[in-house]
Amino acid sequence: MKKIYETITKPVTDVLELAEEMGIPSAFPKNVLMKADSIPEEISEADLIGREDFRKHLTVTIDGPDAKDLDDAVSLERLSDGYLLGVHIADVSHYVPESSAIDREALKRGTSVYLGNKVIPMLPKRLSNGICSLAEQEDRLTLSVLMEFDLAGRMRYHRIVKSVIRVDHRMTYPDVKALLENEDPDLAGRYADVLPMLTSMNELAEKLRTRRKARGAIDFDFPEPHFLFDADDEPVDAVPEHADCATKLIEDFMLAANETVAEEYFRNNAPFVYRIHEEPDEEKTESMIAFVRRCGGTIEKKGQKLTPRDVQKAVESLSGRPEEAMASQMILRSMQQARYSTKCDGHFGLAARYYCHFTSPIRRYPDLQIHRIISDYLEDPENADKKMRHYREILPGVAEQSSFAERRGVEAEREANKLLFCRILKKKVGERFFGIVSSVVRWGVYVELPNMAEGLVHVSKLNEDYFHYDEERGVMVGRLSHREIRVGDSMEVVVAGVDLERRLIDFTPAP
Repeated sequence: MKKIYETITKPVTDVLELAEEMGIPSAFPKNVLMKADSIPEEISEADLIGREDFRKHLTVTIDGPDAKDLDDAVSLERLSDGYLLGVHIADVSHYVPESSAIDREALKRGTSVYLGNKVIPMLPKRLSNGICSLAEQEDRLTLSVLMEFDLAGRMRYHRIVKSVIRVDHRMTYPDVKALLENEDPDLAGRYADVLPMLTSMNELAEKLRTRRKARGAIDFDFPEPHFLFDADDEPVDAVPEHADCATKLIEDFMLAANETVAEEYFRNNAPFVYRIHEEPDEEKTESMIAFVRRCGGTIEKKGQKLTPRDVQKAVESLSGRPEEAMASQMILRSMQQARYSTKCDGHFGLAARYYCHFTSPIRRYPDLQIHRIISDYLEDPENADKKMRHYREILPGVAEQSSFAERRGVEAEREANKLLFCRILKKKVGERFFGIVSSVVRWGVYVELPNMAEGLVHVSKLNEDYFHYDEERGVMVGRLSHREIRVGDSMEVVVAGVDLERRLIDFTPAP
């Protein structure tokens, strides 16, 4: 399939221009904004009819420090023999009826797109940062998944309800991490009312993670670049962001809710939008196995097909090796691309039989669509058949459009990162940096700097010898010195040039 960004027809140096060229509009049509402006900023008594009231339950949101579209909150009660977890998701469907102007625009966009320090939202800010966002100390309408687990993290009961909540604290990942690791006594004092709940949440999250790993779920721990900007909105650097106990806690709870919702509605035989990840392509699998072994990892196929557990063990065998990041990327690329479907075909990477996206309706259209289906079932289950026939007709198109919009958004974020790195290094031409060889190809070696910027050292610039590419072993070999350059090697480089229009960085070896 042709890459979406290949449709770009003019040079762009700003991330919003880049998004526009890729068909992602940053501005909303006037009729959409007018409709959003007509939506009340506070909930009414009529909105509460048919909802369970959880406003007195201790509830928190945990997000990045700069996040404004807060669509998930969590609560937890420690039981004598287990845990009662509440995952509360903004009820966007209450404010965005199907086929309304806002809904049509949301389907077209498909997803919010995050480009450096800019966000192109799926919904107007009046909704995404306003009445739909689960703001601290504000009443908000939600759909809640209540899950009871035993002390081993096995679910023994669940229910899905329409609800109203009031968030007690808007918390951030750094603060929760500091609290869980006992790093900050001042924070512990400020959040004394929720600290016991957070501790119990961390206990449950670790148990859920252990159980997920035991069934074969694959955990790729890839860092993401976090860009730093000056007062003039110019990128000045980037730092890698890794998953930590706080981000994993929320991920574990959202995964549990998504699996629970998907299984219930599969068993209800309801029309639905599932998140599926099919088994790896056999030809790509063989190439990946050879590459992993070349990198010093171990991977075995015990049956005819590669299983999630086989891949999990391969990833673990590479842990700590210089080739770990590159080999993990190769493993990931060998897999099928996750997508949306009306068929419940399971999720290979999560080793999950049932999976959907339910927890981010502010930012993803499939989640919003699922909320409508759930609301129809909860509000009038006896007369839901007519609506379900309608959903069976429209959901294939929703799944296809959502998958396309997601791919477009991912490519936009990838190209925006390249552009931002180019703008950072454009001001550093001639400077020296130590980096790590991230890839070796026929035309040269790619080197990644500590800030995650990546550039090419062309084979012609490796001028201390005549290098050729050994395809079988994936290394560069000097013909005279027999020196080998391989993934994971350290290399000092000089920034030789930056092409903003093509979003390319060229390095040369430091003298």
